Amino acid sequence: MPMPLRPDPFKSNPTQSPCVRNCCLNGDDVCVGCGRTLEDIRHWTAFTPEQRTQALKAAKKRVEAFGSGPF
Repeated sequence: MPMPLRPDPFKSNPTQSPCVRNCCLNGDDVCVGCGRTLEDIRHWTAFTPEQRTQALKAAKKRVEAFGSGPF
């Protein structure tokens, strides 16, 4: 039986964190779960909605480049 897909965190409200509770930083300080950089994660609550949207776009590209992720 196939595993159910998790909701795509990048399609959610950009004010919400895309965290998928698979937190593990790679050698570049990028979370392999959500694709955000350590700096994005640390400053998320202070980001404006526009900054969050930009961070989400960059994170999605990183996750796609990993070839894995929650989707």
